Amino acid sequence: MRDAYGRTLRTGAVLAAGVALLAGCSSGGGGDDGKPPRRPPSTSASGSPTPTPSRPDFTLDPKKAPRTAADARRMALAVVAGPDDWGPDYVKRSPYLSDPGSWPVLGPTCEWEAGTLPRSVLASVTAHSEIPAADGKGPLRVAATVTVHRTETDADWEMAETLEEPLRCPDQQLRQGERITGLGSLGMPYGVGGNGHATDSLSENGSYVNDAFKGRQGYSWYQVRIGQVTMATVVKGAPGRTEDLVTVLTQAQLTMEERLKAQMGVAS
Repeated sequence: MRDAYGRTLRTGAVLAAGVALLAGCSSGGGGDDGKPPRRPPSTSASGSPTPTPSRPDFTLDPKKAPRTAADARRMALAVVAGPDDWGPDYVKRSPYLSDPGSWPVLGPTCEWEAGTLPRSVLASVTAHSEIPAADGKGPLRVAATVTVHRTETDADWEMAETLEEPLRCPDQQLRQGERITGLGSLGMPYGVGGNGHATDSLSENGSYVNDAFKGRQGYSWYQVRIGQVTMATVVKGAPGRTEDLVTVLTQAQLTMEERLKAQMGVAS
């Protein structure tokens, strides 16, 4: 699921390593069964495989899992990353939060269209932030989405569908005058490629084209699943901005994962 602009850990080093690997291997795709592909583990500077845990280092308390739409929305609002979580220069965009019943859908012509919240979703919240345009630099726009599904299986289906979208539509129309092109996706289940922080993870990378800008800008989307909840971060580059998009994503994503684990009663 994307927001209207682009669809909507144990340590920061672990997440950064995982996202960096995804960014460097964004041309991968899913298998014939639609599940995330298995990938070899990442390697350290010495060339030896980076060890990944054999089982999650976190557990979720089923008694704290949201059961109603109201409980799910409260959790999503408590977890979703706001401007302060992205960095000191970020502010809220207007509108800041997505409509509670919205669920954008990638249509048959690879254009994002307005849809309604599926029955499998209890609540979904997207928060929009940005570094405003200034000093000849374009606005650096970001968004974070937290989606609480009814079941882990429902959340797993969302991950699989998101992974496959770039294969079906490597070029996508976000809205009039905005599109993303050359998309590739890569999935990394827990224990693969340094993913020791989430049940499942995936990334998309490509180019962002805006009629208001000259040239192509970077585009990155990162999404994870922990239990019945998916969390996604997206960043669209802008002229004059030299920020590392992976670093931008990492900070906000890490914050949301830790908040969710605290909300759902993590036990090491």
